[in-house]
Amino acid sequence: MRNYGIMQGRLTPPKGRGIQFFPFENWREEFYAASEIGLQEIEFIFDQEEYEKNPLWSIEGVKELICIMEKTGVKVNAVCFDYFMRVPFYKETQQKVTKVREENKDVLLHVIRSMKQAGIPLIEIPLVDHSSLKSDQERDLFRDFLLEIEKEALKIYPEIKFGLETDLGPGEFIEYIETFHSDRIGANYDSGNSSGIGYDLYEEVVSLGGKIFNIHIKDRVYQGTTVALGTGSADFDRLFQGLQKIGYQGTFILQAARGEEGKEKQNIVSQMTFLKKYVADYGL
Repeated sequence: MRNYGIMQGRLTPPKGRGIQFFPFENWREEFYAASEIGLQEIEFIFDQEEYEKNPLWSIEGVKELICIMEKTGVKVNAVCFDYFMRVPFYKETQQKVTKVREENKDVLLHVIRSMKQAGIPLIEIPLVDHSSLKSDQERDLFRDFLLEIEKEALKIYPEIKFGLETDLGPGEFIEYIETFHSDRIGANYDSGNSSGIGYDLYEEVVSLGGKIFNIHIKDRVYQGTTVALGTGSADFDRLFQGLQKIGYQGTFILQAARGEEGKEKQNIVSQMTFLKKYVADYGL
């Protein structure tokens, strides 16, 4: 069965917190709401702000998460490690880079231990915006870092996978992934980020092929902001032609623009209708 999910926080009124955030006051209730509207997954967010209050940071929090997943039937199969996007070590000054690198490593491995306990197999690392890889040096530094993490993480959790989200062009992205020489390191593909840059979605998907571990469904205006699905620059026909060609079998995570505050459920149901039509039209 095809799984559909949402990015955490999309079933919680933002109240001025922006498009994406960890819903501390409502994360439990989101599982019940997701179940009511027919979603199978919620992609968890682990951000820097008050991260010690995130349930993935404590044994008690993980136990509560497991209990809620069992009660609702809504699973967490991926964690978006937004923490890294806020404090990537390779953007620091020479005086601070070593200290921040160790902090990045410690927090990431702590989260992976919690993921093992909860049975969450995929961690996504955003390499966009502040953490974008802008030079060969930054790419090399991050590669060395992630290979070190992978080596230690596999001792903790042999099933773990790492999905990278980057703003690299189609050819560059797959070439970069291949430099890791690991079947545990692949891509988290985001249709909105790519359309916002102006990439051809078909070309990207086909070039990445089986290295795509997960997909975020989003629409953005070229060189602009996230907008309602079907109203931006994302060519969803090109996207699904590519997904059809590679035989994509994974989850679709809705990370689309928010609608009217207070009508989160209705907005997600509308997005699901939009998405499921393309899935059906292309036989996925």
